[in-house]
Amino acid sequence: MPLELVTPPPSSPTAARVARAKRAYTTRHVPAFAFAQLLEDPGQAPRAGDLVLARVQRVGKHTTLEQTDSRRSALFPGDEIVVAYAARYAPDQFEACVPASLQACHLAAGGGVAALVTARHGGVSAPTELQPLGLLADAGGQRLNLASHARLPQAARGSAGPRPLTIASLGTSMNAGKTTSAAYLVRGLVRAGLRVGAAKITGTGSGNDPGLLRDAGAELVLDFTDAGHASTAGLELDALLHILDAVQAAMSAQGVQALVLEVADGLLQRETSMLLRSPRFAQRVNASLFSSGDAMGAVAGVRWLHERGLPVLALAGTLTRSPLAQAEAEAATGLQALGLDRLGDPATARGLAQRAADLACAGVAA
Repeated sequence: MPLELVTPPPSSPTAARVARAKRAYTTRHVPAFAFAQLLEDPGQAPRAGDLVLARVQRVGKHTTLEQTDSRRSALFPGDEIVVAYAARYAPDQFEACVPASLQACHLAAGGGVAALVTARHGGVSAPTELQPLGLLADAGGQRLNLASHARLPQAARGSAGPRPLTIASLGTSMNAGKTTSAAYLVRGLVRAGLRVGAAKITGTGSGNDPGLLRDAGAELVLDFTDAGHASTAGLELDALLHILDAVQAAMSAQGVQALVLEVADGLLQRETSMLLRSPRFAQRVNASLFSSGDAMGAVAGVRWLHERGLPVLALAGTLTRSPLAQAEAEAATGLQALGLDRLGDPATARGLAQRAADLACAGVAA
């Protein structure tokens, strides 16, 4: 008689309900067996990272939810979803905060962020509306929070070896080309024969960017969700530096030689600015690649970084689509602007890595 594999039934009504719900990407590190209770008191105050079971009331801007495997599931009114509370800061979309109670709120990001939207870009439709049904808890009644299921502390524990050469991908704003430029630099470094890692240490949880970096050939890809955060909006400097340290320790433990590290948003965004002003960031990062959409942004960004002792290897980003903008930026900064083809070229990538290795990070301009 052939052996039949039987999936054990969920251990509680809450577990069964969660199993039927659509679970977001941001919650992927929380094991299914952890979902045991639903805390339904509407007056309880959620905290960033708390997991919530919510019902979709109206579909708006985000018509899909990125699930734990990164597949995008279409959303319908009445769907029950498992997402994490977090703030969001996205100039091209929403500003949102963690609400003070289990009041009606919004799906502030398709990767699985529940928050109360307080402002939105004029070109963006109204957010998808959610009705929280309760905070999810373990068998002991303790709230399930992403911080308790972080992957990175385990990956970094006991790590040894030198810190990998680290090049930061920075930029003027969202959609300046930071992630794409980072991915092509990863590709070039891999083609040059290096063991390459990639990470995104600030931003809002989504599998898109890690997926692109993995597709480019990075041996190990990590982001802030691996450190227990659905979003880094609102974090203090100590938490941001912990993410940086944990990522570098994990990369070192894996034998990564070169790490391409993206910091989301623009230089003036709160967490980005705070992190880049930190002496520890300057000590831990060799140099940067700066992406901009225009020449003036490139000039201002390079000056801002140099004033803080952060070397810039080259310009990149969407400005390289325009030969005129590229020429203006190069003339004004004295730096090369590298398009995607050049970043993906092994000789160019190796040259950037060598220059980064030769730089003393603090107080040296490339």
